[in-house]
Amino acid sequence: MHRHGYKGRKFGRETGERKALIRGLICSLIEHQSITTTLARAKEIRREAEKLITIAKKGGLANRRILIARLGSIEIADLLMDQIAPQIKRDSGYLKIEHAGFRKGDNTELGTISFVDSIELKEDK
Repeated sequence: MHRHGYKGRKFGRETGERKALIRGLICSLIEHQSITTTLARAKEIRREAEKLITIAKKGGLANRRILIARLGSIEIADLLMDQIAPQIKRDSGYLKIEHAGFRKGDNTELGTISFVDSIELKEDK
């Protein structure tokens, strides 16, 4: 048997759990601009997050609603669309992954995922 045509990593989880994990990691990445997680998770969320950033860069109400549905948070979707996406000047390759050593408990390889461009967030009062 060969594994042709299968996309994505399973992370040893059911479908709903896996989607929730990826959604949570992407929301944390957008909120904090950089997160450290396992290298496999970082590579997987880069695939999804770059698609969401491209949708945010297009703008419009329909794309905002798509972001809200996929992220599950109006605040994170607004942050991505109103503050982060306008500051990104490139057409693709919005995120970078840097190796961050190994986790102490199980020696799993860690990676830090962050935006390539520097992002300045405005504080709302």
